[in-house]
Amino acid sequence: MSDKSNQPEEKGFFEKVKETIEELWEGTKDKAEDIKDAAEDKIEDLTKKAPKKTTVKRKVATAKKAITTKAADVTKKTTEVKKKAETKAADVKKKAEAKVADIKTKAKKEVAAAKDKATTAKKTATTKATAVKKPVTAKADTAKKTVSAKSTTAKSKAKAA
Repeated sequence: MSDKSNQPEEKGFFEKVKETIEELWEGTKDKAEDIKDAAEDKIEDLTKKAPKKTTVKRKVATAKKAITTKAADVTKKTTEVKKKAETKAADVKKKAEAKVADIKTKAKKEVAAAKDKATTAKKTATTKATAVKKPVTAKADTAKKTVSAKSTTAKSKAKAA
């Protein structure tokens, strides 16, 4: 029988956040490229339909600049979002690690306190047991002396008779 589980390993919180960020990044990149392609197609259509004038060329140049500016803005915003998400994930991780450390120290203190209580209880029980043993032992010794004295007296009477 194998020790390996048949179920896939679960991903951690930070891995999920990282994947989400990557998906956002790829999605915005693709969107920017789509916008750029659509704009280029529109520009080509306009240049084919419009008469060859300098105003059309200016409009095309202006449109191209606007498109490249928008694409750059989208890319810049996605990098900012990605950085913010990574920073947030790091902060959450630090807080979680600090909480775990606090819980561990509290648990260690509680374990030490429980051990101290157990040791104190054991000492108390030992002290009580010896306190109970002493009178019983004393009574037993007295009874032995009485029995031995009686048996000695009985033996001496038996010899005398």
